[in-house]
Parts: sequence; C-alpha cells; structure tokens
Amino acid sequence: MNQNGSNYNRLSNQFIKAFSMISNNIFGIVVGIIVLASGASAISATAQDSTYDSLQVSSSSRSYQVAQTTIDTAALEASTFQQINQYRASLGLPALARNSSIDAQARIHSQNMASGQVAFGHQGFATRIQATGIAYRAAAENVAKNRGYSDPVAVAVRGWLNSPGHLANIKGNYNLTGVGVARNSRGEIYFTQIFIRK
Repeated sequence: MNQNGSNYNRLSNQFIKAFSMISNNIFGIVVGIIVLASGASAISATAQDSTYDSLQVSSSSRSYQVAQTTIDTAALEASTFQQINQYRASLGLPALARNSSIDAQARIHSQNMASGQVAFGHQGFATRIQATGIAYRAAAENVAKNRGYSDPVAVAVRGWLNSPGHLANIKGNYNLTGVGVARNSRGEIYFTQIFIRK
C-alpha cells in the first residue's frame, strides 16, 4: 500500500473513533428531548410543520396505564390550557374557551402520534377540525413531544412560546381551544393544542 493509502486508512480510523466518542458523550448528556411542530390555517384546513389511522380515545378517558406508569392526562391538559391562557392574559388578549369536542380530537391525535399510528406532525389536521362539528373561520394546531422532564407541560409551553410559528397560533385571533396529551411506553409525552375561531 502506498503512503497516501496508509494516511487515508489512519485518518479514517481516527475519524471513526472520534465520532464514536462524540456520539457516546452526546447520548450520555441528553436527559430531556423536546420536539415541536405548528400548523395554522385560515379558512382552509391545511396544516404545515414548522422547521426547527385511528385509535379512538374517549373524551371521558382521563388517564391510562402505560409501561407501569400512570399519568394524569387531565391534569397535564388542564395545566397546558391554563398556561396558554395566562400568557394570552399577560398580553391583554381574551381567554380561550375550552371545548370538549376539540379536546377529544386533540386527544385522539396525541394518542395516534404516541402509538406511532401517525407521524409526529399534523397529518389529518383538516379531518380533526371537521370532526369537531364546529363551523369555523380559522383553525390552527400546535404539537410538541418531550421526554425526561419533571414538568413536561412547562417545557412544551416554553418551546411553543419561543417559536415564532407556535407563538403566532397562541396569540392568534381564536376563541376556542382543545388540548390532548398522551404518553407512550418510551416515556415520550405528546401534546396537541387546537385553536379555532368560530
């Protein structure tokens, strides 16, 4: 083997070792993960992911058992709703009214994402809005997922508030909302908040 080939092999081996060390360190450091997506629509119900099918969940189902851990989804949903309305109030915006039909659709979507039946994002957004049975002028949706945080709601809401697309939905001219939360066996907690203007 010539000198160039020997240098190439030595550099390749060094790169592989360095990459392995970096990826192991990154894996060891990461404790919590958050991913966000937002979508909005005026009249038309096409949602888009921001940069950065059908398991039915009863609207009366408030908590469920996953991987020997029970989470109180109702409490997480209520906290999300409260924090978003507190933020709107801090800007002098009117409070959003929570709607049980919108809650039901948000829960279904969060559960479908958590179970892997749909990809994380806004697949089926138009169908969810229609399924609420509410005549609307505009609609939008924020979704988030995170894992490993003691206060997953605060992390999701903070992420939305720090993202222009999500923030626009939160501050938007909407009067109704619904929130759905689900957790999967990997400990990922999925949030869906739908915004509607009647």
